[in-house]
Amino acid sequence: MLIALRFLFLVLYSIFYWLKYIFASMNKSKKEQNILRGQYIYQYLLKSGPVYIKMGQVLATRPDIIPSEIASELRKLQDDVPHMDENDTRRILKQEYSQPIEDIFSEFSFKPVASASIAQVHAAVLHTGQKVAVKVVKKNIRKQLEKNLKIIQVLVSTAHSLIPSIKHLNLPVRLQELKILLVAQADMTQEAQKQSAIYTNLKSHPYAYVPTVIKELCTSNILVMEFVEAIPGKNVRQVDMPPSKLARRLQHSIYTMLYLDGLCHGDPHPGNIFFTKDGKIIIVDFGITVELSEDEKWGLSSFYFACTRREWDIAVERFTKHFVTNKTNKLFDNWVEYQKDLELILLKHFDESNNRWSTVSFFRDFVVVLKKYGAQYTTNFTKVELLFLTCEGFLTQIDPDIDLWENARQFNDRYSPYMNQGVKKTFDEYFFQTSPSSLELRDRAKNSLVAPTHLDRYFFPSTYPIFVKKAVGSKIEDVDGNVYIDLSCGYGPHILGYGHPAITTALGEAVVMGGVNALGHLSEVQLAETIVEAFPGAEKAILSNSGSEAILQAIRLCRAYRQRDRIAKCEGHYHGFSDQGMVSSWFRVTGSKDFPDPISGTRGTHTSIVQNTLILQYGHLPSLARLREQANELACVVCEPMPSATAEWDRPFLTALRELCTDLDIPLIFDEVVSGFRVAYGGIQNLIDITPDLTCLGKIIGGGLPCGCVVGKHELIDIAKSSEDPFYDYEHKAFVGGTLSGNSLTCTAGLSVLTYLKEHPDIYITLQKQTDWLAQQFCQIAHNHAIPFQIKANRSIFSLTFSYKKVKLYREKWAGSNFKASIALAYYMRKYGVYMPELHFCMLNASHTQQDLETICQAFDNSLKEMVQDGFFVS
Repeated sequence: MLIALRFLFLVLYSIFYWLKYIFASMNKSKKEQNILRGQYIYQYLLKSGPVYIKMGQVLATRPDIIPSEIASELRKLQDDVPHMDENDTRRILKQEYSQPIEDIFSEFSFKPVASASIAQVHAAVLHTGQKVAVKVVKKNIRKQLEKNLKIIQVLVSTAHSLIPSIKHLNLPVRLQELKILLVAQADMTQEAQKQSAIYTNLKSHPYAYVPTVIKELCTSNILVMEFVEAIPGKNVRQVDMPPSKLARRLQHSIYTMLYLDGLCHGDPHPGNIFFTKDGKIIIVDFGITVELSEDEKWGLSSFYFACTRREWDIAVERFTKHFVTNKTNKLFDNWVEYQKDLELILLKHFDESNNRWSTVSFFRDFVVVLKKYGAQYTTNFTKVELLFLTCEGFLTQIDPDIDLWENARQFNDRYSPYMNQGVKKTFDEYFFQTSPSSLELRDRAKNSLVAPTHLDRYFFPSTYPIFVKKAVGSKIEDVDGNVYIDLSCGYGPHILGYGHPAITTALGEAVVMGGVNALGHLSEVQLAETIVEAFPGAEKAILSNSGSEAILQAIRLCRAYRQRDRIAKCEGHYHGFSDQGMVSSWFRVTGSKDFPDPISGTRGTHTSIVQNTLILQYGHLPSLARLREQANELACVVCEPMPSATAEWDRPFLTALRELCTDLDIPLIFDEVVSGFRVAYGGIQNLIDITPDLTCLGKIIGGGLPCGCVVGKHELIDIAKSSEDPFYDYEHKAFVGGTLSGNSLTCTAGLSVLTYLKEHPDIYITLQKQTDWLAQQFCQIAHNHAIPFQIKANRSIFSLTFSYKKVKLYREKWAGSNFKASIALAYYMRKYGVYMPELHFCMLNASHTQQDLETICQAFDNSLKEMVQDGFFVS
């Protein structure tokens, strides 16, 4: 009965305000009517309660949807709502702290600096002298929210029951989502947690800032944070920065939170955004946030990428998979028609209107089609749409001419090697002039060759591949006569440089003697002895043809030893091209950050192999608890002790992992295919004194020829050795083999390089110094250009990203990577005589000179200068 009375009151109240407006607007001009209408709507929403005020705040950001005069009046709702009086504020503070206010604050201003729908903000000073902002939830606000929501629930339930045409919208469920959001806004404990998390994510950002939360002073009704003197969003014109640049900064900040961190401010209207005079962005009020899972971030990227390629059918398929729920038989039975309807919308927005992009209009059109087929957005995507609604409204207030789509492409098709048409045209012309033969070979190869390592790279095919005619020392020369300083080292093998005399001489002699395989020879035994001697915990070795083969063999040996199928590996660690080696590696991850779930690394992976993989988070000690819990199912643990993607190791994690594997009798495999004999003679384990049960090697140990090796404890290695009893062998032994494993050419080349490295230990010292020097120079150059940049460099290996954030976890590094800039950098560097692999870690070798390094730095400097001019970075 009470709800019915409230509902009746709301109806009468609405009629009253409408009639007042009708009479007041008589004989007024259109502009005067809009101003008057805005005033009455403002008063109406103000008296209706916090839910309605929130609606007005969102509408205030959309002068593209409502008349600008109305939007101007509604902006008062963003931070200028009537506030509590001093007595009520004192009462809440005393109730929350159970002590006099004077014991907490040396000064407290009871006149709020801002007042919005849920809470009001006061300036205060702690006894330490720190000035703080104190956000206080208003008196009885939760009761008001409950009343508002109950009335709206009656309206929604009635409409859902009586109006068939809106049933597909599932409004009761949507209202429940709104209720959760609004109730969370009135809980300062939750808000403090979200604000602290986003503060951590953005603390190194060059121009976006979140005030620090004073956690010990926060309660469910009070949030205390540092006070930041800044310009309110409504006064954005006071900022000394061109509106176009400031708007782009704001969009970049919001999209960074959403697409990279997956945790974003959900209501960025002008009342929640402040600016410093020089254009830094201060973000407050995290009562509403949007959270995206790794799968949802992937879904956004894959959908938008298909749109950029104008592959409308694929875009429709991806959108439907990731963001459409309540998929009805009507949708699937009429898929062709449904697909055509959505393709027309995509064509309209991406082709015809992309210079005036509006995400809101885009998804509004989508709603019409989904309604037609009885479907709707997923729950979480509704929140994303609300975020875009508010964000884009504010952006267009700052800069009415902003190109929202072009700015968004750095994020929403982040796996795309996209370059704007001007830059692409410049590169097309440059490489046509300087590398015509390479481009001709590129086109010729398309008729007969798929080369996944260099031409047709998985995820990122090379637009301007290089074809090498000759390689000597630190240089490579392409078929057009261009000479480049090489930073790839063939992805690792050429630690001495190309064509080193120690290798070419020995290999020439071996060729003359005839290439021997599948038969024993001296160099095979000598190479095995040399490798075993290089690792203190090793006793025997098995030779193979690649690092991928070595991993496959090591896992098979462990499965035979433990008589278990499952293995544990770390997220982001690549162990070769096998199904098992690619699980949860490269770009695709899923599950929570702390406790990842397994996911296939490529199409064609056997489902059971994915399911039989436990994913750990490298460097995250709590994740080892999962290892103990599932120990009885595991055959082994495999990891890169120094992941090449991050070029650093975590000693405490590896120590704990070693101890746990020993305790549980689970074999530990170190994948040192990249780091073996590159970071030190032997590998990382020799530097940190942590010994695995098996080590997998490749690359350098073949001297530039295909080679792999498993080296370790004899009880594991001997599982591959025949017992001379075929029945026992079948029941207890594991087969490993390969026709070319241990062939004389590879073993001779490998033995020569390992012998040279052992006799010249100073190589490692020099490479370490060169790596450190180059990293320092790169950081300084990026700083000079005001470009966000991170580099991880260790013992000849370095990995760089254009990111403001220092990260620890693999998924954080990949999420924060500016792929477009990284790919483009490789092409810019080519213009200045340096070959840098696209999106791959870089390496130095013993033939790089100081002059080479200085040339590399100059090329980097020149490249960044051009990239800034070409718009790759938001400064």
